[in-house]
Amino acid sequence: MRFNPPLVPATLLQRYKRFLFDAVAEDGTPFTGSCPNTGSMRGLTAPGSRIWVSMHDSPTRKYRHMFEMIEVDGETVGINTGLPNRLAEEAIRAGLIPSLASYGAILREQRYGRNSRIDFLLSGDGLPDAYVEVKNVHFMRETGLAEFPDTVTKRGAKHLEELGDMAEAGHRAVMIYLIQRHDCTRFSICADLDPLYALAFERAKSRGVEAYAVRCRVSPEEIVPSGLIPVDGLG
Repeated sequence: MRFNPPLVPATLLQRYKRFLFDAVAEDGTPFTGSCPNTGSMRGLTAPGSRIWVSMHDSPTRKYRHMFEMIEVDGETVGINTGLPNRLAEEAIRAGLIPSLASYGAILREQRYGRNSRIDFLLSGDGLPDAYVEVKNVHFMRETGLAEFPDTVTKRGAKHLEELGDMAEAGHRAVMIYLIQRHDCTRFSICADLDPLYALAFERAKSRGVEAYAVRCRVSPEEIVPSGLIPVDGLG
């Protein structure tokens, strides 16, 4: 996906109240904007960091600027949690996940499980339906290792349990960890920050849930899924 209009560089002052951030434009003008990421953003909020923001002129928006990406140790990292589903769909349609490449139909936001919605329901002639859940990833504390989650996520554990139910019912159940950075060569579940999620992931695997990690090339011009990287604990 390309950004149109192009993103605008700025310097981060602070991110606060989960939804807001303060920054300074290149011309020295301070501004407040919205942050499309309610998670911890661990390691991605250092004051003084170079960031890129999108601009929005809709009269219904309170803030014109939206936080999109940040530079960390020379790597550009996407933080907008509203983008991973779109990027995961691009990856599927581009055949970057070979085991899903034969599905011809992709339905979004379908009801399933216990009062939940699945991100994608894939169908194809002669193929079992594939229930696909997407998670945003941008956390890294060890060089080359992308991790999820970066904080406790009870909702994430619930999704794994419901995917396991789909697998046991004879469908395919798939987790896609969409990584908005390219400086990673493998992916792992972050057991020390959320041991219950790690247990849920192991249980889901044992029930037949598949897991794939897709990394992306990220720049102020575009974010492009570039391919799979290994998931620790999977053959």
